[in-house]
Amino acid sequence: MSQIYDRVALIGLGLIASSMFWAIKRAGLAGEVTGYARSEATRDTARRIGLCDRVCDSAQEAVEGADLVVLCVPVGAMGAVAAEIAPSLKSGATVTDVGSVKRHVIEAVGPHIPEGVHFIPAHPLAGTEHSGPESGFAELFDNRWCLLVPVEGSDAAAIARLRALWEGLGSNVDEMDADHHDLVLAVTSHAPHLIAYTMVGVADDLRRVTDTEVIKYSAAGFRDFTRIAASDPTMWRDVFLSNKDATLEILGRFTEELFALQRAIRTGDGDHLFDYFTRTRAIRRGIIDAGQDTDAPDFGRGAAS
Repeated sequence: MSQIYDRVALIGLGLIASSMFWAIKRAGLAGEVTGYARSEATRDTARRIGLCDRVCDSAQEAVEGADLVVLCVPVGAMGAVAAEIAPSLKSGATVTDVGSVKRHVIEAVGPHIPEGVHFIPAHPLAGTEHSGPESGFAELFDNRWCLLVPVEGSDAAAIARLRALWEGLGSNVDEMDADHHDLVLAVTSHAPHLIAYTMVGVADDLRRVTDTEVIKYSAAGFRDFTRIAASDPTMWRDVFLSNKDATLEILGRFTEELFALQRAIRTGDGDHLFDYFTRTRAIRRGIIDAGQDTDAPDFGRGAAS
C-alpha cells in the first residue's frame, strides 16, 4: 500500500501504539514514525526493541513536523497531553486518539487544538490483556473495527486520509456519533470489563475457595470470562470515570436481567432459562459469524503472549 503520511507521531507507547507502528511498517503507510512515552524506562525499552524510527525525550519534539499525531495515553491524561503539544503542532496536521471514550476526549482535547489543525477522534476496537511497548504486534487490527468520531466541522479530506490509514492497518472503518459510541462501548466493552473485575473480586472474597484453587482449577468459563480482568488498571479507571453515565445505565440493565435469572433459578423455571440461553447463544454465534472472534479462547492474542 502507498504512503499516506510523511510523519506520524505516537504519544504513549503501549499495546495500541506499538501495534500501530508495526502495522504501519508492514504496509509502508508512513515515511517516519516518531514516538514518546512519559516513562524513561518505556522509552529505553522502545529504543531497545526498535519501536518507532525515532524515540523522543519530549512530546513536543515527537510531534514537530508530524502530519498525524496519535494520542495513545489513558483518556484521563489526554487533555493535559493535548495542551502540552499544542504549540508544536504544525498547520494542517491531524490529531487523533485511540481512547475508548469519545465525549470526554472531545471535551478534554478539543479546546487545545490550534486553528488550522484537524481533530478527528477515533477508537480501534482491538486489544489484548497485555500492555506495554513489547506487547504490540502488526496483526492486532486485522479485520477489527475502528470507529471514527468526527467533530463538528471536521475536514472531509482529513477524515478520508485517516480512514485510509486505518484501512491500511487492516481495520474495517465506520463513523459514529460520540454519545452513541459511548453507549455502544458501555455495552460491548466497559460493562463487561467491570463485571469481569467483579467476578475475580468475588472469587478473592470467597474465602471458602482459596487463591490456589481458583488458579489451579480454573475451568474455561472462569478463565476466559476473567481474561480481561488482567487489563491495565489505569486505563480502565479512567474509562469508567469518563463514561460514567452510559456505564451505569448498562449496569442497571444488567442487574435487572441478573435478578430475573436469579428468580428463574430459585423457582425452577427451566423454560425461562432455556429460552434466555438460546437467545443469547444466537447473539454469540453472530459475533463469530461476523469474523470478530472464533470458538478458540485465545483468538487474536497468541502473538502477544
